[in-house]
Amino acid sequence: MTANKSHITIVMADDDDDDYLLTKKALAESKLLNKLHRVKDGEELIEYLRHEGQYTNISEFERPGIILLDLNMPRKDGREALKEIKSDPNLSSIPVVVFTTSKAEEDVYKTYQLGVNSFITKPVTFDNLIKVMQTLGKYWLEIVELPQDHVGR
Repeated sequence: MTANKSHITIVMADDDDDDYLLTKKALAESKLLNKLHRVKDGEELIEYLRHEGQYTNISEFERPGIILLDLNMPRKDGREALKEIKSDPNLSSIPVVVFTTSKAEEDVYKTYQLGVNSFITKPVTFDNLIKVMQTLGKYWLEIVELPQDHVGR
């Protein structure tokens, strides 16, 4: 492996401040030192990925190695954003992990149809959130080989 995966940027698309802060804390507790950027809805996520609007500084807003995507957000929800990401040849190779409170079988089925890489229901306790972040980090940042365009850009 030639890339240092601790430099992979994680983008979290979630409108809930508490969920974001808890996830950020859980990532830190899990010893994952990756850069974490947050966007609050699907429109902002697409702007980030395409370096539009406030996200034009490519060195500050790097291409993510992974996206944590909530489904229920204002303006453009996670399903719409996922569809747009996976239909764009410049973005489709970015791994997307749905990270949501939904347990609906329809959401699981639909997001996999749209090309999501994983579907995780947010744990209700902080201890379980830490465990999920540790497992997520181990899998995506230690085990999986990501395309080189995700690393160091």
